[in-house]
Amino acid sequence: MELIRPDINLNFVGRRSLAMGFSILIILIGLTSLVVKGGPNYGIDFAGGTLVQVQFKGNTNATAIKQALSDPLLGTIVVQSFGDEANEFLIRTENVAGGLGRLSEVITASLAQGYGADEFDVRRVEMVGPQVGKDLREKGLLALVYAMVGILAYVSWRFEFRFAVGAIVALLHDVIITLGLFSLFDKEIDLPIIAAFLAIIGYSLNDTIIVYDRIRENMARHGRDGFLKVVNRSINETLSRTILTSGTTLLVVAALFALGGGVIHNFAFALLCGILVGTYSSIFVASPILILWDERKKKKVAQDAA
Repeated sequence: MELIRPDINLNFVGRRSLAMGFSILIILIGLTSLVVKGGPNYGIDFAGGTLVQVQFKGNTNATAIKQALSDPLLGTIVVQSFGDEANEFLIRTENVAGGLGRLSEVITASLAQGYGADEFDVRRVEMVGPQVGKDLREKGLLALVYAMVGILAYVSWRFEFRFAVGAIVALLHDVIITLGLFSLFDKEIDLPIIAAFLAIIGYSLNDTIIVYDRIRENMARHGRDGFLKVVNRSINETLSRTILTSGTTLLVVAALFALGGGVIHNFAFALLCGILVGTYSSIFVASPILILWDERKKKKVAQDAA
């Protein structure tokens, strides 16, 4: 099945400067947001603390819940709505003193006093110590680094080192932009999001490898046409496959994002952003990096000859 004619000839290569400028702009916006907000918004898995998910039978709001939770043992608390239900909230506190049972009892007693014992339902209670959160954060980062190193080694062996550099730059581009979008939309980074980032890396790499493999084939067939034309031809020839694959995957992820509920909302959001950005980077980041490498190599050869 093909949505696009195999002989289409869109000038992707000619728009590489515009695309790179757009990517740099989006990355700068995301990094600025991270700096202004003091870094990523870590969830309880990484920041440590206690989380309680509560569903109220009547209408309420975060301010009223904070007023009800005035016990000194809880310390500073953050209350935010959760999922699609207007009466469901997440209550977070950095305090883990007294243990999970003690804090749960204090929260339950405070809410019962403010709302009535039968007016709410505690649906989930979690606690992560600060040292455990720090270890999880470090291991999550190492997982991403190890994935990048493995990809660099594999693509260097499977293709050439310049292809590996292009793939890694594209993957870093995807992760940084997705992380920036999480900061812009004030979404939390936790263990499932690290899993989503790893999935994004794998998906984006698969798309990039398809384009790279076609470039290698066309270099043998049409190398006399010049490297720019070979790259542009390869992107056009794989465009139908890229749109079909990304489109069908996006349909599934969009359904998860819209209908999956609050528990996997952030995970689906990460995949949604990653698939869009990964498809874009396979065309406008990974391939142009090869062109820059080729141009730099030719320039160096010309200077040596002079």
